[in-house]
Amino acid sequence: MKSVTTAAAPQPAGHYSQAVVHGGFVFVAGQLPLDPATGAVVGEGDIAGQARQTLANVGAILDAAGSGFDRVTSMTIYVTSHSHWAEVNRVYAEVLGEHRPARAIVPVGALKLGCLLEIQAVAAVSPDL
Repeated sequence: MKSVTTAAAPQPAGHYSQAVVHGGFVFVAGQLPLDPATGAVVGEGDIAGQARQTLANVGAILDAAGSGFDRVTSMTIYVTSHSHWAEVNRVYAEVLGEHRPARAIVPVGALKLGCLLEIQAVAAVSPDL
């Protein structure tokens, strides 16, 4: 098992890794819409902006693990309101294009720092990693 760390995504705020590679897969920890350089929330109140930043953070971690969005097998998206779903889905489709991994949306009451969504992912990696 190998931990993945990149400065291109927000650093963990607790006792966990940005991602772990094991058994041909990378397991990306839940990511928030935080600026990797400052740790500040990006796009406060703007679900599309938060979705873009969160997916950018996931993408940076996937890249650091030797994977990418085209190798994602599943994503779980936590949202603070179902009313955000249409806009999240639009941004998600822009980023993932024709690739359609398994996906779940989970409504939650609140997220850290008042963020509107959090995304975690599982993706395939090269078997030699």
